[in-house]
Amino acid sequence: MNDGNQPDLKNTPQTDPSQQVYWFRHSAPYIHAYRGRTVVILLPGEVLTDRKRTSTIVQDIALLSSLGLKLVVAFGARPQIDEHLLQKGLSVNLHHGMRITGSEDLSCVTEVVGRLRSELEARLSMGLSSSPMHGAALQVSSGNFVVARPVGVVDGIDMCHTGLVRKVHAESIHQHLGMGHIVLLPTIGYSPTGEIFNLSCEDVASSVAVALKADKLILFGQDPGVYDPDGKLLREISLAQAAQQLEFLDKDSEPRRRLFSVCRAVQNGVSRAHMISYHQDGALLHELFTRDGVGTLVTDESYDEIRPATIDDVGGILALIRPLEEQGVLVRRSRELLEREIGNFIVDDRDGAIIACAALYVFPDENCAELACVAVRPNYARQGRGDKLLTSAEKRARDAGMRELFVLTTQTSHWFIERGFRPATVGQLPVAKQSMYNLQRNSKVFVKSL
Repeated sequence: MNDGNQPDLKNTPQTDPSQQVYWFRHSAPYIHAYRGRTVVILLPGEVLTDRKRTSTIVQDIALLSSLGLKLVVAFGARPQIDEHLLQKGLSVNLHHGMRITGSEDLSCVTEVVGRLRSELEARLSMGLSSSPMHGAALQVSSGNFVVARPVGVVDGIDMCHTGLVRKVHAESIHQHLGMGHIVLLPTIGYSPTGEIFNLSCEDVASSVAVALKADKLILFGQDPGVYDPDGKLLREISLAQAAQQLEFLDKDSEPRRRLFSVCRAVQNGVSRAHMISYHQDGALLHELFTRDGVGTLVTDESYDEIRPATIDDVGGILALIRPLEEQGVLVRRSRELLEREIGNFIVDDRDGAIIACAALYVFPDENCAELACVAVRPNYARQGRGDKLLTSAEKRARDAGMRELFVLTTQTSHWFIERGFRPATVGQLPVAKQSMYNLQRNSKVFVKSL
């Protein structure tokens, strides 16, 4: 028996085979979804100061590569460069959080970055039988993929060899990714005139993610993400919300640089950007392969948004569901009934047009909820709209404390079965729902655990 002072090892996922099997099975949908996707990962220099932490993150990166993800790894070197400068008796000169890179500083930068790149390549090449990377045989590519330009003079101060990303050779990177290589990008850029520039690692990561049209950008940092005023971690925020958060962060701080990089990437076409903490072991895997993740996800919802329905959406919902009601797919609802129940609906709003909807009815006494009236406009079918509505409905049901989600359907049984629903009987429905069951429709019942 655990006396409360020591962890109960019998119940930890590391020692419980059933927990390991459960986690592996439930990560399978994410594995299928991410195979072949392009992901850019940023490892700031603070990550690389701890050898053990670096090793575990590299092992996770190797695992992602083996699962078929196309990976670009950008890395920083701020603390290592600072330390090397001080060892050489040089001062650390910053302006608005940006390093002023003189000629002597640049020598330190190239020396430190070159050493870190070699160390990362060595770690990614490991294949000892006692290592989790045994048999991985990873191939790593690096080179002059980033074209840079000088920052120039800022507030009267010459930033010397500090630069900004001017261009990314995206096609060359894609070629290496297509060969199964992991592309490693340092904070060094080169100009057409043959000059070397010291770049911000956040600038490199976001610029490369945009140029590659990456599916995800993942940035490690001190904190797991963005917090609300009460100190609660926000699991998912829109681009607009992220931009608002920038106003409350110190202009020269690491959290602001990271969030600004995220906003820039999402604003320029990267569909999802994640912020996670390098202090949490396995954060990369948790963020990608669990439902809620462990960090903050930033997405652009300004054009396409899943949201609660309002009374102004009644007309759009009616236009969406009427054809399905006439076909007998959905139960007919009058405008009056829809207006009364509008608080139960969620909609997919695409630039002001309702293109999909669903309703959720909660039965608190039985700790279950009904998913109903799922409809997607035909020209948006097979684009994952229904899946997004289902995910939103499941989250709403879980937030309400429900343990199961059930659905009654006549023509879409397979769609629900493919998404984890299992057949059930009318007798398993809440008592109130049983009394409303329409024998003439003879709907099939399906249930899913939340």
